[in-house]
Amino acid sequence: MKLIKQWLPDVLAVVFFAVLAFAYFYPADVQDRVLSQGDVSAGMGMGEEASQYYQKTGERTRWTNSLFSGMPTYQISPSYDSTDLLSKVENAYHLWLPDNVWYLFVYLLGFYILLRAFDFRQQLAALGSVLWAFSTYFLIIIAAGHLWKVMALAYLPPMIGGIVLAFRKKYLWGLLVTALFGALEIHANHVQMTYYYLFVILLMVLAFIVDAVMKKEYAHIGKALGVCIVGGLLGVMVNASNLYHTWQYSKETMRGKSELVKKNTSNQTDSGLERSYITDYSYGIGETWTLLVPNTKGGTSMHLLFEDDAAKKAIKDMSVNVGNGQVMKASQVFDYLSQQGLYFTQYWEENLEEGANGTMGPVYVGAFVLMLAVLCLLICYRNPLTWGLLAATLLSIMLAWGKNFMGLTDLFIDYMPMYAKFRAVESILVIAEFTIPLMAMLALKELVISEKPQTSDIRPRNLNPQILIAFALTGGIALLFAVAPTMFFDFYTDAEANIFHQILPPPADADALLEALSEARQAVFTADCWRSFFIIVLGTLVLLLYRAKKLKTWMMAALLLVICLVDLWQVNRRYLNPNDKKQFMKKVERQQIRPLTEADQRIMDDPTLYYRVLNLAPNVFNENETSYYHKSVGGYHAAKLRRYQELIEHYISSQTNAVKESIQSFYGDLTQVNGDSIWNVLNMLNTKYFLLAQQNIEVQNPYAYGNAWFVDKVKYVDNANQELDALGQTDLRHEAVADKQFQQVLGEAVPQDSTSTVELTAYEPNQLTYSVESKKGGVLVFSEIYYPGWTATVDGEEVELGRVNYVLRAMPVTAGHHEVVLSFFPKSLDTTETLAYVALTLILLCVAALIVLQIRRKPKA
Repeated sequence: MKLIKQWLPDVLAVVFFAVLAFAYFYPADVQDRVLSQGDVSAGMGMGEEASQYYQKTGERTRWTNSLFSGMPTYQISPSYDSTDLLSKVENAYHLWLPDNVWYLFVYLLGFYILLRAFDFRQQLAALGSVLWAFSTYFLIIIAAGHLWKVMALAYLPPMIGGIVLAFRKKYLWGLLVTALFGALEIHANHVQMTYYYLFVILLMVLAFIVDAVMKKEYAHIGKALGVCIVGGLLGVMVNASNLYHTWQYSKETMRGKSELVKKNTSNQTDSGLERSYITDYSYGIGETWTLLVPNTKGGTSMHLLFEDDAAKKAIKDMSVNVGNGQVMKASQVFDYLSQQGLYFTQYWEENLEEGANGTMGPVYVGAFVLMLAVLCLLICYRNPLTWGLLAATLLSIMLAWGKNFMGLTDLFIDYMPMYAKFRAVESILVIAEFTIPLMAMLALKELVISEKPQTSDIRPRNLNPQILIAFALTGGIALLFAVAPTMFFDFYTDAEANIFHQILPPPADADALLEALSEARQAVFTADCWRSFFIIVLGTLVLLLYRAKKLKTWMMAALLLVICLVDLWQVNRRYLNPNDKKQFMKKVERQQIRPLTEADQRIMDDPTLYYRVLNLAPNVFNENETSYYHKSVGGYHAAKLRRYQELIEHYISSQTNAVKESIQSFYGDLTQVNGDSIWNVLNMLNTKYFLLAQQNIEVQNPYAYGNAWFVDKVKYVDNANQELDALGQTDLRHEAVADKQFQQVLGEAVPQDSTSTVELTAYEPNQLTYSVESKKGGVLVFSEIYYPGWTATVDGEEVELGRVNYVLRAMPVTAGHHEVVLSFFPKSLDTTETLAYVALTLILLCVAALIVLQIRRKPKA
């Protein structure tokens, strides 16, 4: 009975989280509707070949030819036998809840575990979980389908909870929780999110150490650090296969250092992405106020400005002189401009004029949550953790500015290990979204403790002045923004002013149209400013009533939960709305990411075992739907092979345009153009079909080289620049270009005659079998992407592979008839899987030890 009473509040909290998650996604969750999620659809396309292979063989392929002419599956479907148990634990942890529902549920449960590790009461821990889980970015990434990121963020708070337990001297619990959630965190496979939170962990641990030093608990520091390190290592070891092969793969991707020497060295980094790519998604400095007011810059680029009621109302009575004595309603002018392709989205961040990307939604932590975080600085200043969290918050905000604060960004790119491996720097705001709610909860905990001191000889602290100061610093700012928005922000850019003056030259009144645009944006902004102000007013009143002993602790927690939940719920519904049938579709509709067209079917009817397709759609390198049915030359992946990306930039993109022009000029009859020289790189990739999906047309390429061919000559060059440049000047059907480092492997080619043949006789994504016939032997080139780990045998004898034509595999073959087999079964898997099983065993032993301790501590009857 005592045990039931002890655990019942926690069980009720878990039930509350499940109900809340179901409620948020109502009615979609009861109508069998799921999010369309572009990234999920893309993932289905690129993972289809690997999925079919698993269904057919029961084994996992580590290579797929579905996109980019072939790439490892390490970051497409990173599954290993050793993590099967971890996957089952994961399913149990989210209670086998439906998709979408469990994403929100694990957000809530994870932060609850963290706060309970801090020894928060159940009702306060439940409140804190809502404050954190409903921060807008976390639901926006669900809508976008960034599911690996969702899981990584969900497991980070409980993993940090393990560290907290260790520093609270609960060493065995700390070890187990750190190891378990560390393993789940890494298993989530979003290294960027894990990396960012290392900054938080480092600063929090530093704060814990400072606190322990102040208490002179030096032995405790060593024990706690030891527990955290061992727990972390166990989590790493469980994921040894994934981590090792991801690290190995990263060196060959865009995240690794290019071998090319480029003229624009200022944009290059020593061992990562280019600076412009890293900072492509940067938060505006003024945009940072979205933490307090969600529509500071309009909120989203997914919706048009004049779909907003406040914007429409603001310009309802405004008119514009458009010239020739004609006066039109401003709304009519904007309607006309939209018909001409000049759209104005709700998002108006100044970065957009520089060609930056839009956004699905802002980072909003909750107005009252931010007020509580400020209050934490005023009343918890003696706690070293407060300053560690503040440092992490400020660091994340400044780094999120990216290209808008290049001094700090360059410093981290150049000197912080691994920082240059990641793009979309604005996503580092996930740190602030963690630290701000945690500081908010520390403030509430301090309010409760100060109201009810542990001993009778300590008088309650009068914290009302600090509450009012925090109100002034947040609610006061929101009020100032609401009454005088133009004092702080511009509501149109110079670029927009230039466009308007070009469209409406004198005597037309372009300034009047600019004023209308500004008024519309101000209306959207100030409406949210007033909203944030009144949310803070309500929350502050609850705190003051509690301090005046008009409310009990549970009543205060319940009222704040309602206020903050209503606030965050409403804002999140702007971007993730289960009532929107465009955003939530029937499950059967999403399963078919692109209907099979007649053109697709005709291509698939080709009896050839293996060939490639180039979809001539405008987004050829930003879609994976083609990969669902075909072996695609294009595709999308954030970590594609570096050399292939460079091939795209130097040849494939321009040759794709040449193909489009030729198809248009000669009505699909490509025999009338010398495609052997115009798109030779596409030919060497065995691009047999060009697909015009929108017109449901396929065009066969008569110049594709096939699966493999002998060359008459190999040209050896000194470096990557020479190798890449030579491709455009070489008849790749008869000559190959190779770096001289492969000269010993490949040797010299021999001129061939018409009797030399190469035929692909068996195909699997990770194993290709060829029948080769040649009177003279020589260098055999495969239309396959070179990657370390591929092995080759000739009649069962292993032969070393070389690289030619910048990205392709090649090997020497002697005269006669041979069976050549290319295979990809990485031997390193045996070692990493063994490490993983050892770690799993140790974690299970920790669980057993905790059970034994609990039994021994059970009071005797």
